[in-house]
Amino acid sequence: MPYTLTCMEPSPQPEPGSLRRWSFPWSLVAAAGLSAGLLELPFPIAGPMPPWRSVFAWFALAPLLWAVLAPACTRPLRSAFLIAYICGILWYVGNCYWIYDTMLIYGGLPPVVSALLLVGFSLVLGLYFGLFGLGLAFVRKATGSTRLALAFAPFLWTALELAAARITSVPWDQLGYSQVDNGLVNQLAPWTGVYGISFLLVFVNALLAGGFLPGRRSASRFSNRTAWALCGVVVMASGACGVLHQPLKQVASAIAVLVQPNLDVASTGYWLGPGEWSGHIAQFTQLAEEDCKSYIAGIPQTRAQTVNPPCPLQPTHPDLVVWPEAPAPFFENDPRFQQSMPQVARAVHAPLIVNGVGSDFSPGQGVWQDHVSAMIYNAAGDELGRYDKMHLVPFGEYIPFARLLFFARKLTGKVASYTPGSMRKVFHLDGHRYGVFICYEAVFADEVRQFVKLGAEVLVNLSDDGWYGDTSAPWQHLNMARMRAIENRRWLLRDTNTGVTAVIDPCGRVRQSIPRHRVDALPAEFGFRDDITFYTAHGDVFAWLCAILSIGVVFWSWNRQRSS
Repeated sequence: MPYTLTCMEPSPQPEPGSLRRWSFPWSLVAAAGLSAGLLELPFPIAGPMPPWRSVFAWFALAPLLWAVLAPACTRPLRSAFLIAYICGILWYVGNCYWIYDTMLIYGGLPPVVSALLLVGFSLVLGLYFGLFGLGLAFVRKATGSTRLALAFAPFLWTALELAAARITSVPWDQLGYSQVDNGLVNQLAPWTGVYGISFLLVFVNALLAGGFLPGRRSASRFSNRTAWALCGVVVMASGACGVLHQPLKQVASAIAVLVQPNLDVASTGYWLGPGEWSGHIAQFTQLAEEDCKSYIAGIPQTRAQTVNPPCPLQPTHPDLVVWPEAPAPFFENDPRFQQSMPQVARAVHAPLIVNGVGSDFSPGQGVWQDHVSAMIYNAAGDELGRYDKMHLVPFGEYIPFARLLFFARKLTGKVASYTPGSMRKVFHLDGHRYGVFICYEAVFADEVRQFVKLGAEVLVNLSDDGWYGDTSAPWQHLNMARMRAIENRRWLLRDTNTGVTAVIDPCGRVRQSIPRHRVDALPAEFGFRDDITFYTAHGDVFAWLCAILSIGVVFWSWNRQRSS
């Protein structure tokens, strides 16, 4: 009996002169909704993600691919776009639900407005899913080959992930991040970046979907559909087993004290009360001196054990002290700050990296410009330089289209006046080179790798995830930072205001951390490396090749459609 999809058979041709009806395929929408739900599972939802859940990424897209390429009732291009668009909207609403909490709790916006912002965000970014479905359906329609469309899927998906990073600048939770705990599969990252992992996952999903789509019967015992499905299952099983792979332990040779001040992000943070400044600086100094204490040997809120290391009888000094992005009145031009930071560095006998607000006078505009900055001091208390954050957070550190979106000032306040930096820098401390990037910059792989290309032997990420509360975002942000360590094969010191404060080894494993929402410090053991990965040297070349090939296939299909 021939393979049929009776619920999606073409509807009868309309009579001459009658209006053409479009029968929307709700059964296919249900399949797209299933994909959206399955795609939520291989990412953190409200806490750290168990590694076993990464297996869902290997088949979560298969229902969507089936829905997009199954025989539709009428207007297959429109159906494919809308089906995939609905999937994208649902996925972004679920994956980025924390936007609602951030806007409501910390932005002070009404619940309705907060919900509308989340929905608007999802409507915009969901278009990438819609374009994915449209592209596959177009290639299938132009060529008449479902298999060719499926083969095109991983290239198009990778190209659209690149577009999300370069056009809308929101490459949040790209598919490849789901495999950050897969010690086998994430070895692609030093070559292709996270994009290569996304490519592999979509490739396997396409194989599995091919097992459920109509195909030619072969003379052999198995049909083409069976061959596709079996191949997909084998590759999926082989890849998913990578969560059991444990890379070789990386050797640490230095200690950094990562201070976690746990300051309230809703406070003004000006420290104007009597003794308030001196009290906070004294606490900062005390935490910076805690270079031997207990820590969690893994990610917080998991089964990772707490370790109490043996401490030397004589006090030692760390190789580095770090203060994170936090609501502290650390203004570079403030005399209190200029006096206190050298005192802290000299007291702990260690170099210091401190997040604060740097300022420059702009002769062209005749005004002072503020930057989200990291100030660097040596152990003698001398300021060596400053890195100004180059990739600011829209609606958090500046307002895009400020005149049009004037109402957004209620959410951002003074933060909206920050100016992006113009240069990446590497800092020399005690014979080693450090690359420092701030908060949201961790999600941009091609930007972080440039610090390593400039010579950074270790990476330092300053962040304040207190704005996210107890949602999925801090854990998602952590996993994306972990991928930066894998891509560049560098130790990464991640210092945050409220957690997750951790040290990440060059294989992406969280080696040490401390609990969230606690005033604490982490004596983080780390090391230095100066080797360069292919991804560090060449960046997103793999993703760009996928983008070029995707454009070529679309144009080829367009010409084929016109000539037929």
